[in-house]
Amino acid sequence: MASEAPPFWWEKPDWRAYALYPVSSLYALVAGRRMKAARREKIDAPVLCVGNFTVGGTGKTPIAIALAKQAKRMQLVPGFLSRGHGGSFAEPHVVDRQHDSAKHVGDEPLLLAEHAPVAVTPNRAAGAKLLIERGCNFLIMDDGFQSARIHIDYALVVVDARFGLGNGHVIPAGPMRARLVDQLRFTDAVVRMGEGDMANAVVRQAARAGKPVFVATARPRGKKMFQGRRFLAFAGIGHPEKFFDTVAKAGGTVVLAHAFPDHHFYLPDELEDLAKAAQAGELELVTTTKDAARLRHGAAAAEFLARLNVLEIDAVFEIEHTAERIVDETLDAWRRRKVAG
Repeated sequence: MASEAPPFWWEKPDWRAYALYPVSSLYALVAGRRMKAARREKIDAPVLCVGNFTVGGTGKTPIAIALAKQAKRMQLVPGFLSRGHGGSFAEPHVVDRQHDSAKHVGDEPLLLAEHAPVAVTPNRAAGAKLLIERGCNFLIMDDGFQSARIHIDYALVVVDARFGLGNGHVIPAGPMRARLVDQLRFTDAVVRMGEGDMANAVVRQAARAGKPVFVATARPRGKKMFQGRRFLAFAGIGHPEKFFDTVAKAGGTVVLAHAFPDHHFYLPDELEDLAKAAQAGELELVTTTKDAARLRHGAAAAEFLARLNVLEIDAVFEIEHTAERIVDETLDAWRRRKVAG
């Protein structure tokens, strides 16, 4: 697996995890204390956080987009708060889809900006105020569950059904950002995303803690476009193998698969190698929406993008009105906060 996370994080605990346990324990202690003691600024708008317990891709972005669409259906004006992985803006910045590149704002904010305004900044409070000034009245925070310094009205934590919590250890021995018990204290609900049984243990623990558990899946959009076609698939995301499987589920045949690190910016030579490999095998090229976002700017990348197939996915909740329930409960929590002062 090509990712920023070491592969052993997603395997059964071995000597590497146990060797790092002393450092991991210290990290867990500090992370837990920071979550408990953090001063969180109250924002004059409902704040729904879509986060995860671990590092790596869990499907947060499709869930956040689905909730923004639901907020619009409820006549709300949503806006996204994002740190902007790899972005370069020092001050809070509202993403300009036409002119900003992924190198400036990050790949995920470019995708989110197709659905609602996005403020990119590590200072979530400043970003929230900027969005409110732009007319947003419902804020969705993409990540930041453990570290954001604003009050969260509803914390929805996404768990990947295929990878779960990995080996269950805290950084650097595993992918956990803090101990599960410390994170569950601040969790309002859990979403099991995708197919697999690796999330079963955390789902049971969340249920025992009285947290609602929702189920969602990633549904490929435009499946007929991919049926019967042979592809060279490539992806630079947290778990690229999930994408390769999704291409197959959409009806395509993945003949060659190339995995790159998460949030990878492609060099011209890499794009040329991919194009040559596809041509030699008489294959078509396919990638993710996040990878395509990183290819939108630059002459070589734009030319490559024109020949590229992009597989889009939608997050679909198992129970029809789940998204509406989440938005409603966020609004209810915000109203209670306003009354309490």
